[in-house]
Amino acid sequence: MVSQTRVSSTLLGLTLSTMIAGCAIAGPTYTVADFAKVRKFDAHVHVNVTDPAFVEQAKADNFEILSINVDYPAFPSIASQAEASHKFHTADPKHFHYAATFTMKGFTEPGWADTTKAYLDSEFKQGALAVKVWKNIGMVERDVDGKLIFIDDKRFDPVLNHLEARHIPLIAHQGEPRNCWLPLEEMTTNNDREYFKNHPEYHMYLHPEMPRYEELMAARDRMVKAHPKLSVLGAHVASLEWSVDEAAKFLDAHPNANIELAARMTQIQYQSVRDYDKVRDFFIKYQDRILYGTDLTYNPGDDAEAFKATAHDYWLSNWTYLATGETQTVADISADAKGLALPKSVIDKIFYSNARRVFLSAKSN
Repeated sequence: MVSQTRVSSTLLGLTLSTMIAGCAIAGPTYTVADFAKVRKFDAHVHVNVTDPAFVEQAKADNFEILSINVDYPAFPSIASQAEASHKFHTADPKHFHYAATFTMKGFTEPGWADTTKAYLDSEFKQGALAVKVWKNIGMVERDVDGKLIFIDDKRFDPVLNHLEARHIPLIAHQGEPRNCWLPLEEMTTNNDREYFKNHPEYHMYLHPEMPRYEELMAARDRMVKAHPKLSVLGAHVASLEWSVDEAAKFLDAHPNANIELAARMTQIQYQSVRDYDKVRDFFIKYQDRILYGTDLTYNPGDDAEAFKATAHDYWLSNWTYLATGETQTVADISADAKGLALPKSVIDKIFYSNARRVFLSAKSN
């Protein structure tokens, strides 16, 4: 989760020199100064408190937001997250949107699917636009025999079929960044290297008893393939953040899937420093299937003013990278990253209209 203390990928030094020369631009581009003027949609945030600081900053920076409830033990309870979502959505449904989630408690017991569907229906009536499944499915939750439960488990089918029938998107986050399964010295970003160095209990490279990265991706892909009419949004570049080639294969294989960028911009920048044209071409080719998101998180106890400053800086840094040709120093990859200077027409889709289409075009009545 991106919080006010974990924004190491924000811009440290922004040069105002334009770096567009030699790059074919298919249409006009935005500037840094256009940031506040253009309407935008952050499709992956977590507003876990009823304090209005996050909403205030989003309005100041011309953002609609989708706050995603998640079954994550470090967050407030699902009920508390839902309470905050209900409050802000009721107050401003045009700018504050939210996604519901469900508990895995009782998953192996009779009636779990019916109870879960009834709960989700109550959330849809209150405005929820999507449902989130988290990496606890595949990495934490176990059945009565002690076996890990994966997202392609047939016991999820009644719930997934229900979402499909109601035209409700599923936001799927299965797995950690691929760096988690690599030795520290092979990791591509400094923030991942530092985090897993200090939290070896979460460093999957050290835990061969846990599922491999490839197993989690395969289970996710089987689920997406088995539900071809279900709209699936792959959170965090569908956990394929390390390779735009692999992300392209995922999108090509699953016409019902889209991806979002939350908390994985540095992995994208790592690639563009090495092959700028390939990364830029990826965004242009899949411009209709990429949503902007950050994973910015506002939790109980966070300082409101510090959070506002963090959110603004993070959003502006991402805008600078995607929308302009300017260069910024990215500490997490120890390199200067040249902006992709994506055409305005592409930016308008990634930063706004794709999210509106995925979440709002088929809103359940």
